[in-house]
Amino acid sequence: MTRQFQPGLRASTSSLRSQSTAQLPYRPAPQAQSAGQTPRQDDPKPSPISPESYAQPFCDFMTTNPTIFHAVASFTTQLEEHGFTRLSERDVWSSTLKRGGKYYCTRNGSSLIAFTIGADYESGNGFGIVAGHVDALCAKLKPISKLDNKAGYVQLGVAPYAGALSSTWWDRDLGIGGRVLVRDPVTGVVESKLVKLDWPIARIPTLAVHFGTPSQGPFNKETQMVPIIGVDNSDLFGSGKVEADSKGIKQGTFASTQPPKLVKVIAKQLGVSDYSTIVNWELELFDTQAARLGGLEKEFIFAGRIDDKLCCYSAQEALLASPDDASTGIVKMVGMFDGEEIGSLLRQGARSNYMSSVMERITEAFAPSYGPNVLSQTVANSFLVSSDVCHAVNPNFLEVYLANHAPRLNVGVAVSADPNGHMTTDSVSTAILQRVADKCGSTLQIFQIRNDSRSGGTIGPMTSARIGMRAIDAGIPQLSMHSIRATTGNLDPGLGVQLFKGFFDHFEAVDKEFRDF
Repeated sequence: MTRQFQPGLRASTSSLRSQSTAQLPYRPAPQAQSAGQTPRQDDPKPSPISPESYAQPFCDFMTTNPTIFHAVASFTTQLEEHGFTRLSERDVWSSTLKRGGKYYCTRNGSSLIAFTIGADYESGNGFGIVAGHVDALCAKLKPISKLDNKAGYVQLGVAPYAGALSSTWWDRDLGIGGRVLVRDPVTGVVESKLVKLDWPIARIPTLAVHFGTPSQGPFNKETQMVPIIGVDNSDLFGSGKVEADSKGIKQGTFASTQPPKLVKVIAKQLGVSDYSTIVNWELELFDTQAARLGGLEKEFIFAGRIDDKLCCYSAQEALLASPDDASTGIVKMVGMFDGEEIGSLLRQGARSNYMSSVMERITEAFAPSYGPNVLSQTVANSFLVSSDVCHAVNPNFLEVYLANHAPRLNVGVAVSADPNGHMTTDSVSTAILQRVADKCGSTLQIFQIRNDSRSGGTIGPMTSARIGMRAIDAGIPQLSMHSIRATTGNLDPGLGVQLFKGFFDHFEAVDKEFRDF
C-alpha cells in the first residue's frame, strides 16, 4: 500500500536525508559552466550515496541548457561520455545492436530515447521504461518575427507555446536561444547549430498601476505582451539607422524577415559571415535567471522549466547509475518526448510511433523469427513509468488539495492517480512500483485531484494505450507548475534517481511476482 503522509507529520530535511539511503554508484558529473559564468571552487563534490548531491548538478544543467534543443544535446553528450552509441533512424539496426550494448537515438533534435540491452536479453523479454517530456512552456519566435518599430521601441514577434505568456512572464529578463539551420556554402549541406543568447535581451513591460483599470487586465497576448528588444528613435531625427542595421542582409532571404540586429548577433555567435546561409531557425525566449538553491538551509531549488526536465534528468541519471549486472534479461530504456504540453501530436511526440518503433527494432534484432507474436509478448512483459512532475502541496492553498493526497517536497516521488483516465495508474501498476520502492528504500507519495478540480494529463495514458504495456504515472513534486519560475526540493532530483534506478535494478525480479498481470 502506498505510504501516505498525514497533515500532522513534520519531516525535517536532516531526517529525510538519513532515510534516503539508496546506494547510487554513479556519481553525476557537474555540468559545464555557461559562457561568462565563473566556476565556484568551493562547491562540494557530488556524493555517490546522497540524494542531495544531485541538487547543484541539476541546477547547473538547467541554467546551461535553457531550450529543448540544448537539453537534448546535453543529454546526448553525457550518454556518449558513458559509452552509448548513437543510432540513426535512417539506418538498419539489426547488425549493430548487441547484448550488453548501450545506445541512443534522437528525433528532430528535440526528443531522445536511450537504452541498454541486458547481457541475457532474449527477444520477447520485457522493457523497463521511464519516460517523460522534455518540452516546456515558452514563447517562440514567429516565422516572421520582425515588427515595425513602435514609439521608439524595437519589438519582437513571438507566440505562446502552450500556456506561456501568462502573468508570470511580465517584467522578466528574457534571453533567446534554440537551433539555427545553416547551409554550408561549399557543400550545400544544411547543419543544425545551437545558439544561446543568455543575457537579458527581451522584456515584456507591465503597465504601471498608476494608469488604473487598463493596468489590471485581462491582457491581449497578441497586442499587449509583445517583447521589447531595443530602442530606435530614428523616426524623430530622420536618420538612416534602419537601413544601416539591415546592411548586408539580402532581400528575399530568411534573414530579411527577422530583426536585423538579432540576425547579426546570432550570426556572430555562430561564426556565420553570409547571412543568406541562415536557412531558418527555431528560437524561443527563456528566463535568464539561473537555477539556484534557496531556503534557510538551501532545501529548495528555484528554477525555470522544471516541468518536465526534472524527471527527465533524474531518469537519465538513474539509467547511468544502474549497473550492468542488474536486471540482465531486460532492456532498460529512458524516453524524453517533445510536444507534451500541446498534445503530443508531433512526430517527436509521445503519440507518434517513436517509442514503439524503437521497441520493435530491438525486438526484431534478437528474434530468430520475428513477427507480431514476439512483439506482443515483448509488450506484455514490459512496464512504463510515465514520469511527469506533479503538484506539491502549497501551504497557502491547502483547501484546494485532496486530504491525504498532497505530496510534499523532499520526501519522494508521488504516484499520480485519476479515476477518469487522465493518469495511467491502476492497482497493479501501483503495487509493482511500491514493491520496487520497498527494495530500493524509496518513499512513495500519492497525488489525486479533488472532485471539484480539473486534472492535467501526461504521456502515460496515450503511450500505454498505443503500445499496450502496463504503466503508472509517478512524478517528482513541484510548486508553481507552469509558472516561468518554479520550485522543487533540493533532495528531489536525487530521490527521483533513487527510485528510477531501483526500478531499472529490480524490475526483472519484481515482475516475476506479478506474472498473472
